[in-house]
Amino acid sequence: MLPPTIPIFPLPNVVLFPGVFLPLHIFEDRYRAMVRDALAGDRLIGLVLLRPGWEDSCEGTPEVYGVGCAGLITHSERLEDGRYNIVLHGLTKFCIRGEEAEAGGYRRARVETVDEPAGEAVRRVIRERRHRIEELVAPLIDSGDQHLPDAMPEDELVNALSQYLELEPVERQALLERPDVIARCDALIELLEMKALLPHRSWAGANKQ
Repeated sequence: MLPPTIPIFPLPNVVLFPGVFLPLHIFEDRYRAMVRDALAGDRLIGLVLLRPGWEDSCEGTPEVYGVGCAGLITHSERLEDGRYNIVLHGLTKFCIRGEEAEAGGYRRARVETVDEPAGEAVRRVIRERRHRIEELVAPLIDSGDQHLPDAMPEDELVNALSQYLELEPVERQALLERPDVIARCDALIELLEMKALLPHRSWAGANKQ
């Protein structure tokens, strides 16, 4: 369960998923303050995706999607000039219910935790779809070993693929907003099947900040 208010970090092309790690480089003054305050407190930051058109109000409070993912800062490195390299570990989804007055120059939101069913029953359902996922993902991996890691739990695998495959930001956001991991798995399969009909392109690689 998240606290009622958390700092939010709006980004134009990154969506964080529960259970997935995300490295970030923090350079803007307001977000340096956000990281500094988070490290002094509960180490929580809510990652949210900016809605299209954010460029017109990037200095103010551009509109964001209403569903994001809270992450815990598991690693931080403060550079000599005050910038940070951090790693966020996705914890849980949340819905934004409103925003508080800015403190320290960064945005804070009133949030409601969104839990997703987990456990062996969920993994068993996804396991039945794993072969199809592997078929669709294999041509997209620029590696001699085109097998997905067997040791990774199925729900974590779906979330990792949703985050790191080279999808459009709005496609990743739509996957995040699915009500549970099984629905996300089915939506991911449908999306990959649709893209398989398009001209070949490489989707390998992580998000670039």
